Amino acid sequence: MDWRALYYEVVSGRRHGLPASVLRGLLRGGEPIYQAVVGSKNRRFDSGQQKPHKVPAPVISVGNLTVGGTGKTPLVCWLAEWFQERGAAVTLISRGYGAQRGRPNDEALELAARLPDVPHVQNPDRVAAARQALAANPRQVLLLDDAFQHRRIARDLDIVLLDALAPFGYERLLPRGLLREPVEGLARAQVVALSRADAVDEATRERVRQRVEQLAPQAAWLELEHRPVGFVNAAGIALPLGELQGKRVAAFCGIGNPAGFRHTLHRYGLDLAGLFELSDHAAYPPAELARIEAWLRGLGDIEAVVCTRKDLVKIPRAELAGRPLWALDIRLEITAGRQRLEALLEPMIAKI
Repeated sequence: MDWRALYYEVVSGRRHGLPASVLRGLLRGGEPIYQAVVGSKNRRFDSGQQKPHKVPAPVISVGNLTVGGTGKTPLVCWLAEWFQERGAAVTLISRGYGAQRGRPNDEALELAARLPDVPHVQNPDRVAAARQALAANPRQVLLLDDAFQHRRIARDLDIVLLDALAPFGYERLLPRGLLREPVEGLARAQVVALSRADAVDEATRERVRQRVEQLAPQAAWLELEHRPVGFVNAAGIALPLGELQGKRVAAFCGIGNPAGFRHTLHRYGLDLAGLFELSDHAAYPPAELARIEAWLRGLGDIEAVVCTRKDLVKIPRAELAGRPLWALDIRLEITAGRQRLEALLEPMIAKI
């Protein structure tokens, strides 16, 4: 178990014993400091002391209340394609976390593969990125990736994703829990989406929905499922989903929420021999790939190796440890609330 997996075990309370209790105590000590910093920033915006920069274009933010992956990329793709289908131009804007100087990060590479004709500007200063995008094309919609807490740029629509497996970050702020800010921050959102809604039962979804209704009564409610549609390899060759169903495979990932990936693999019928978890935005240098291959060989007879598209864009190989390497191709399905979301998106087209 790597440090990130251990951290999740500790903050969730799943790890018991004296060492885990001591770690939770140490992490709890940092929580008030984090809360003070976040609270100070939010108060400046809430009071009007600091005003967000407005740009002359519709702006939509897709973000999280917690750290870790909530499946933002499939929703960003869905939104970009929705606008394109209606003849509206789109540019994606992101911070570029983990990117090396002058090079796109893994999320940008994945989005480029999914949306080859959609520009993507990476810059920690989203205001500067927006101005750059609008200089190239002033008549378009700007999609901000992971920007709920980045309040310097004004937005027309704030969409916040909650992971169904840990929607409220174990009710604690970083570093003791997973919350980037108190749950009351949801009051700023116009749309709240429960990601991987199929990972929990109807009663759990309803409990989350009711709490969101209390925190953000104005927000539209969405339920999302991330449905596999097949596999793809580094050469762009597609494989139908059924080709690996029922077969013994191994998987690895360097994403924010490996539990969600594991759930998807099991749900769609793969016989998972093991899941090798790496840190989010793992770079996959030769030494790391060699470590994964050694682990794969120790599993015995497997028919294929599976990762996410976010991982595959950094591994230009068709096989690992003598087994074919495939990335799971995911498409977003909005299972509840789509009409209300589209009613909020339609006015953006008129604005451009």
